[in-house]
Amino acid sequence: MCSMILLSPMQAATEAGEVVADVVPLVWTGAQGMVGGILVAYFVSITYCWFLRRNITIKMPDGVPPNVATAFTALIPGAAIMTIAGVVFGIFYAFETTMIETIYNVIQTPLQGLSDTLPGILVVAFLIPFLWFFGVHGSSIVSGVMSPIALSNTAANQAIVDAQGIVTLENGGRIFTQQFLDNYVNMTGAGVTIGLVVYMLFWAKSTQFKTLGRLGGAPAVFNINEPITFGTPIVMNPLLAVPFFLTPMINSTLLYFGMSTGLLPLFTGVIAPWTTPPILSGLIIGGWRHAVFQAVLLVLAIAIYYVFARAADQMAYADELAAHEEHEVEAAEHEREQAELEALRREHVADAAGKPTDTEH
Repeated sequence: MCSMILLSPMQAATEAGEVVADVVPLVWTGAQGMVGGILVAYFVSITYCWFLRRNITIKMPDGVPPNVATAFTALIPGAAIMTIAGVVFGIFYAFETTMIETIYNVIQTPLQGLSDTLPGILVVAFLIPFLWFFGVHGSSIVSGVMSPIALSNTAANQAIVDAQGIVTLENGGRIFTQQFLDNYVNMTGAGVTIGLVVYMLFWAKSTQFKTLGRLGGAPAVFNINEPITFGTPIVMNPLLAVPFFLTPMINSTLLYFGMSTGLLPLFTGVIAPWTTPPILSGLIIGGWRHAVFQAVLLVLAIAIYYVFARAADQMAYADELAAHEEHEVEAAEHEREQAELEALRREHVADAAGKPTDTEH
């Protein structure tokens, strides 16, 4: 926190245009300073851990209480961090700016602008299922990079609502927000796999798909689809990769045009937990229009997945039939062998019964 304050602007302009020094403008503790705050926290953490791993700390005698010793342990790393922050502040001060302002202007603003375009949104919508296809947790990786930007846009939209009562593209509103990412791109899980789940529940022929549908149906309602992703599997499955990639991209495109044309309202600061079921989440974050739109996208996902799911199901069903036939052949062969053994046993018993004993001789 100290490093963040030290690296932030320390002056602000009043409504009358007067510049006030030695203050912390609240604007840099909100959306504008979010990316800078994350980066500062990251470097402070790794610096602190670097000192602890190398035991570059003040050592206290064994008789000192642990809570007191811990306070002294942080002195050297803390002093080093503040010194580094002071040096960085001095460098940026020489150029009449601050590090947080520079991060906002050089990194955050371009990223916010890029992420709010249709190509930028499509890249995000594609990367998440693309990484999942290789077994990598795409949602965590992409969200780790994009969530700060999405949250900044969310906070910016709410600031516009607070100031003007409504947020639109005309007054600076953003389309790509955390709600866009959580409740649309990852609706029912990465790849919008509800289409596959519905097929499994109602139209599947193979035992594998029927079982997976029963297991994955309830989690999918809460946007959890690992049972489907790894159980089907979608991972490293070229056939199911097609709808897995396409569905979130189509959803994102339709949502983008819906919001850019004014058919759907922009999101404000209201965020539903990512586990909130579709339709309910739409109602929370954007009202009835978003709830209806989510319902339409769910139906669309079912239509997109149907052909590919049916082909995969038929392949699984054919494999099961082949395995069943092979099992029947093996069972028939086993029964034949058992019958032959039984015949030999009876023949042996009959021979033994007809052979004269030593007493008869």
